[in-house]
Amino acid sequence: MSAILSADDLNDFISPGVACIKPVETLPQKSTKEENPYEVTTEDKVEPENLPPAQISLTDCLACSGCVTSAEAVLISLQSHTEVLNTLDASPEIPLTTINNATTLANADTPGEGRIYVASVSPQVRASLAATYGISERQAGYMIDQFLRGPQGLRNGGKHGSGFTWVFDTNSMRDAVLALTADEVSESINPQESVTTDGQEFPLPKRPILSSACPGWICYAEKTHPFVLPHLSRLKSPQALSGTFLKTVLSKSLGIPASRIWHLAVMPCFDKKLEASREELTDVSWQPSSIQAGSATSQPVRDVDCVITTREILSLASSRGLSLQNLPLQAIPASLSMPFPEPSLEPLISSKASEIGQSLETSTSGGYLHHVLKTFQARNPGSDLVTNRGRNSDVVEYVLTSQDGQPIMKAARYYGFRNIQNLVRKLKPARVSRLPGAKPLATSRRQPMSRNANPGNSGSDYSYVEVMACPGGCTNGGGQIRVEDAREAVNPLEHTEKVNDPEVSTKPSPHEQRAWLARVDEAYFSMDSDSEIESEGTKKALSIPEKEREIHEGLDRWSHFMGIPLSKLVYTTYRKVESDVGKDQTPSNDRVVELAGKIGGGW
Repeated sequence: MSAILSADDLNDFISPGVACIKPVETLPQKSTKEENPYEVTTEDKVEPENLPPAQISLTDCLACSGCVTSAEAVLISLQSHTEVLNTLDASPEIPLTTINNATTLANADTPGEGRIYVASVSPQVRASLAATYGISERQAGYMIDQFLRGPQGLRNGGKHGSGFTWVFDTNSMRDAVLALTADEVSESINPQESVTTDGQEFPLPKRPILSSACPGWICYAEKTHPFVLPHLSRLKSPQALSGTFLKTVLSKSLGIPASRIWHLAVMPCFDKKLEASREELTDVSWQPSSIQAGSATSQPVRDVDCVITTREILSLASSRGLSLQNLPLQAIPASLSMPFPEPSLEPLISSKASEIGQSLETSTSGGYLHHVLKTFQARNPGSDLVTNRGRNSDVVEYVLTSQDGQPIMKAARYYGFRNIQNLVRKLKPARVSRLPGAKPLATSRRQPMSRNANPGNSGSDYSYVEVMACPGGCTNGGGQIRVEDAREAVNPLEHTEKVNDPEVSTKPSPHEQRAWLARVDEAYFSMDSDSEIESEGTKKALSIPEKEREIHEGLDRWSHFMGIPLSKLVYTTYRKVESDVGKDQTPSNDRVVELAGKIGGGW
C-alpha cells in the first residue's frame, strides 16, 4: 500500500497529487487580549499569520483508513535503523561456541544484558539492492550477509562490535506457508478431508479464502471492512512465521529466554512494521499456558522485534560510515559461521532447502496463487488452466478445468487498492430490508461465472484470491529503493551537484520510474538462472507432492521439538480495529509505557 508514496505512475485509487488533509482535533484558542466588538478592523491592520507548512509523515499515511492510531504511531517510531544501532550498542552478543557441529552457549552464566542477534531478509529486498548496484540477486544476498554479520560490516564498529549471528532467507519459510496455503484451500473445498485439530480457536476461513501476507491489506480490512475478516487465511506471513520459528527453536535449544533473542526483519514494505507490532504475533500465542501463568508480570515478547526497509539498509550503512558496494560479494567463510543449534530443524530455515520458484508466472509477491493452482493441477492429472486477463495487469483470473471441461476451482489475483475495492464490494453481504417480508437487498451482481467470463464479475465463486496492496506486487513496495535513492547511493557526489543545481530536476519521470521497476523485477526473477545455484543443486528437483511431504515432516518435527500444537505455531487471528479519528489521540503516560516499554523484550 505504501507504494503510492513513491510510484505515481501506477494505477491506484490515491494519487500523489491529491492533498492529504489531517483532521483538526481542537479549535484554535481565542485571543487573550481585549477586543472591542464595535470596532471596525480594516484589512491593513490584520496581522498576518505565519503558520508552519503542513507535513505528512509516514505515520500519517501508513494506515489505509486515512490515519494511524496513536498506538501505531508509537510502535512505528520504535522501528528504524537508529533502533538497530542503539540495540547493538546497548547489548553485547552472547558468546557462542561449536561442539560436535552444534552451537551452544560458550559460558553457562551469560551477561544479563547480552543478546543473540538474528535477521531474516526478503527476496524483494535483494532484488532492489541488485538493481541499485548492478549486481545479481545472489550477490546482493552476499552483500547483506557481509553487512549484517561479516567482519567488515556492522561488527567493524559500535560500542561492543556486535553483529548478527545468523541471517536467513524468508524464502525458506515462504515454502512452508505455500504448502500450508494449498492445504487450507483444499480443506475449504473438501471440508470432510479437514486435518485441522484446533478448529475452535482457528476456524477454517470462508470461501473465497483471501491471502493474508500483505499487512497493508490486512490493516485495510480490519479498519474498514470487518465483514471480510472471516475470509482471511489463518496463516502467518513468512516474516511472522520466521520470527516464531527462530524465537521458539533458538530459545529452547540454547536454553535462554525468548526475550534474549533479537530478531530483525528486512522487508520491502513499511507496513511490515505494523505487522511486527501486532498483539497476536508474540510469545503469548504459542507459549504453553503454564509458562504464561508463571510469568504473568512480564511483557509479551514479539516474534519480530524490529523491521527495517530496503532504503533503511542504506541509512544503516551510512550511519556506520560503511559503503555497501565496497563489501565483498562472496559468501562468508564457514570458519566465521555458526551452525544452527538444532540440525534436525535447519532444513526448514536453510535457503539451500528452499525450492526457488521466482518466475513471471509466480508474480513478484511470493507465488501464493501460483502454488495453489499448480498443486491442484498436480492432484488432477489432465486438467487445464485457463487464464483470463482483467481490465488491467493487476487483475487476473484463473479457472482450472477437468478433462471434460468441468471447473475444478476458480482463483484470482488482485493487486492495488483500486482493484481491491472492487473485490471487497463484491464480497459485501446483502443489506437486510426494513420492510416486512422483503427480500435482502443485493449490494452487487452475483451471477454465475462462465468459463470465458470477464474477471471481476463475481467474487463469491472463487476458491482463493491473492491480494496485495501495492500495484505491481511486493517488488514495488513503499520501502524499496527509489530511482533518486539509487543515484545517490552509487554516485553521491554527482547526486549532490544535481541537487544543488536549481536548473537540473532530480525528480524521475514516469518513464524512468517504470524502467526502474522493470529492472527490480528482472533482478527478482533472475534467481532461477543463477549459475551458482545450478552448480550447487546436486539432488534431483522434487515434485510438488514430494516437496509438500518434506515440508510437512519438517513442520511436524518443529511441533514435536517444542511440544506445542502446530496450529499455535503457524496460525494467527484478526480483529476489527476502531479508528480514533476525531478522538483524543494523546495517549496517557501509562498507555505509552504499556505499548513502548522495552522491559523484558516486550512492547
